[in-house]
Amino acid sequence: MTVELAPITDADVAVVADFLHAKFNSRVSSSSWSRVMSVPWKVDAPNHGFMLQEGQRVVGAYLAFYSDRLVAGRVERFCNLASWSVLPEYRFHSVRLLKALLAQDGYHFTDLAPSEKVESVNARFKFRYLDTSAVFVPHLPWPTLPGRTKVSADADVIVATLAGPDLELYRDHAQAPATHHLVLIRGSESCYVMFRKRWWKGRPVFAAILYVSNPSLFQRTVTSLARYLLVHYRLLATFAELRIVGIRPRTSFVLPYPKTLVRRHNSRITRWYAAKYQGMIHPKMYRSASLEPDQVDELYSELVCVPGF
Repeated sequence: MTVELAPITDADVAVVADFLHAKFNSRVSSSSWSRVMSVPWKVDAPNHGFMLQEGQRVVGAYLAFYSDRLVAGRVERFCNLASWSVLPEYRFHSVRLLKALLAQDGYHFTDLAPSEKVESVNARFKFRYLDTSAVFVPHLPWPTLPGRTKVSADADVIVATLAGPDLELYRDHAQAPATHHLVLIRGSESCYVMFRKRWWKGRPVFAAILYVSNPSLFQRTVTSLARYLLVHYRLLATFAELRIVGIRPRTSFVLPYPKTLVRRHNSRITRWYAAKYQGMIHPKMYRSASLEPDQVDELYSELVCVPGF
């Protein structure tokens, strides 16, 4: 039978969700995949991505998350390329999905968790890399001065603390399945922190920072945040990209990118070290005719919508 390419419409969400649960990531239930495709922010999206069908059977899908963002005073349209899965016997048709997504005019495209194979495909389609230099903050029961810094995940406290664009960001992402939200308050200053849980060996172990509104306060209160995440979320460390948090926290250490590490020091020890942290640093890519890397972030994407990786 002919393998047909079609956009994923609202009517297709359930069957695509079943496909992704069965063939892509079984840790995410079919109902959760359906929820993932119904983003919590307002956007006039043309589709939920594209799919491949043989008759009535879904044999491949490539999800997409759309958003309208204000960048340098202009509204820019983004398309985040997300989960991509095609049955092995139909892999020849895989690139049709990518071409269909990229053929949509007027969008800036991001891919924030590509596999190594997808990296090479993206490079052929003129995607560029974002800087993923990162630090690792271990969560220890640091001593803190009572009352000096308040850390709260209470929705009422967050709403009362935030204003303007940060309050809008919170409201857009409050119901996103993969996000967690906190405010750090010290004196008259506050910092809104959005993070997701990162998994290791099948368990959520790390906090991965998605957004920080006040990098200076974040740096000064990171020990209070680390203690809070250890006690209240049972997370062992925070993973933070420097392009997001801005300032390297004093209690952190730098994570070298594994591929670079192996190229420079191809010894048994460094190969082990690189393998240990290979899953920590994901390459991130984007394609845009006008935006610079510092104008691209991780919000309104699969990283806020898809839990469990």
